[in-house]
Amino acid sequence: MKSFLKYTLATIVGFFIVNIILFILFMGVIGTIATLSNKTAPVKPNSILTIKLNGEILDRTSDNIFENIDFMSMTSKNNYGLNNILRSIKKAETDENIKGIYLDLTEIQGNFGALATTEEIRNALLQFKKSGKFIYSYSNLGYSQKSYYLATAADKIYVNPESPLLLAGMSSSISFYKETLKKLGIQPEVVKVGKFKSAVEPFISTEMSEANRRQVQRYLDSSWGTIVKGISERRRISIDSIHTITDKFDIYTTKQFCDWGFFDGTFYEDEMLDFLKKETGVEGKNKLNTIGLNDYRKAPQAPTTVSKDKIAIVYAQGEIGLEQSNTAIGPELAKTIRKVREDDKVKAIVLRVNSPGGSALTSEIIWREVEQATRTKPVIVSMGNVAASGGYYISCAADTIVADPTTLTGSIGIFGMFFSGENLIKDKMGIHTDVVKTNAHSDFGGSYPLPIPISSRPLTAYERNVLQNYVNQGYETFLNRVMAGRGISRDSLDAIAQGRVWTGADALKIGLVDVLGGMDDAIKIAAAKAGLDQYAISEFPVEKNPVEELLNSLTGSVKMRMMKEEMGPFYETWTKIKDITSQQGLIARIPYDVVPN
Repeated sequence: MKSFLKYTLATIVGFFIVNIILFILFMGVIGTIATLSNKTAPVKPNSILTIKLNGEILDRTSDNIFENIDFMSMTSKNNYGLNNILRSIKKAETDENIKGIYLDLTEIQGNFGALATTEEIRNALLQFKKSGKFIYSYSNLGYSQKSYYLATAADKIYVNPESPLLLAGMSSSISFYKETLKKLGIQPEVVKVGKFKSAVEPFISTEMSEANRRQVQRYLDSSWGTIVKGISERRRISIDSIHTITDKFDIYTTKQFCDWGFFDGTFYEDEMLDFLKKETGVEGKNKLNTIGLNDYRKAPQAPTTVSKDKIAIVYAQGEIGLEQSNTAIGPELAKTIRKVREDDKVKAIVLRVNSPGGSALTSEIIWREVEQATRTKPVIVSMGNVAASGGYYISCAADTIVADPTTLTGSIGIFGMFFSGENLIKDKMGIHTDVVKTNAHSDFGGSYPLPIPISSRPLTAYERNVLQNYVNQGYETFLNRVMAGRGISRDSLDAIAQGRVWTGADALKIGLVDVLGGMDDAIKIAAAKAGLDQYAISEFPVEKNPVEELLNSLTGSVKMRMMKEEMGPFYETWTKIKDITSQQGLIARIPYDVVPN
């Protein structure tokens, strides 16, 4: 027995010792990787900055290398930060080692179609051209409409001889689940304000309402109009010709697109690289010097004037809910804004909003801090791909709102939605509920016997009225915030509110935004309002401890991968339904995750 206990104890101690050693070795490897990843990348003379956007573009990505690693597959995700892309392009303007930019394009990924993101990068490239350096664009696999629009910033556009351009315009398709829910025995309980507030339509209807169809058509026409106008101006092709080609929807040859002026020529990839060699004076078998975005971001920067005065960029990126992360907005963001507001070195704030909205309560909490900040220093909002509903709520108190022409904004409205499943729970599953209560409405909304947010009974008429009044109050509060921030009368605002979504271009005409532009424009306005000629840029929220981020990444990566493998193509649909059903309280959110084709 003593021997057994001795060997057992030895085994346990050995197990812990081995795991401690393995953990130390693992952290050592992690530290080595982190050190190597932060190593400065030299830029060789006569180099070309290669911009290849083969991953999702966020407003801001973490500098923590573990953020972009899938630990289940041990592969890295090619996510890009718009902030880093813009900085790299600007840095290349004055970098004597950079002779030009090479755009290697296929598709551009980002939330809500990434149209505003594309526009900001395109504008940065057009600014780069003023340096006198070249920009050439090439696609081996074929341009999408967005990537081609970006390519029009280039001096010359080339393509694989067998990769035609497919111009089809833009569309938005929506799935409706009313009949599915009915078959399952689930009844949506909806209360809302605003005839355009159509986020609930997929659960209560089988098709778009006329009001929603009208607003979707409008912002698609506006966004596509911006793209067509940009192509026309840069390629000197008439707008009518572009529309004719698009409407006919034929599989034109690459040669035809060359003849019409869309392309400057065709190359295979090796020929394109030879062309770049000639343009940079590289002879024979000498290697073409190129540097990618991720490496160039780490390249030494020219010395800049040090200033104690700062402009703080606060990123509000993702759904508005109850938790803060790199891709979600929580009440913690209000604390970040307060910290920046109380920092005497920060002379102005740029709030970068890229959010479809979400929790009305969290939006109100953040709005309060934005409004307080405007009392002490300039606050400028820069809108990304989307700043709608709750995203507009947290923006409306700012001194100046800057939006891209294709930004989706507005959607000033409120809704609440619950799901009751009496037929499913009682009739189909045989689960019965009995209640003991102290007051008349102690069982408000029923019980939740399933591990999903579905009530055991529908709302009573009284409960529905209570909720409707609650939603009405939330809508009035939202209107009051916008009226105070934008100086718009109640009647005028109600005419453009009602949950309606607007593009940035249309929002400018009706007073919801002040200026059309991007992040750089917002920073310039902030500097001007603060009276700053020299300033430093600080970004918030401050990133968390790398070890904490690593553990979160490991947990999240494993969970997400298991769900994706189990659900396959239904994973995306499941996440959308989960997001809607998990929301609590009043919701201020754009109708759909619009992804224009």
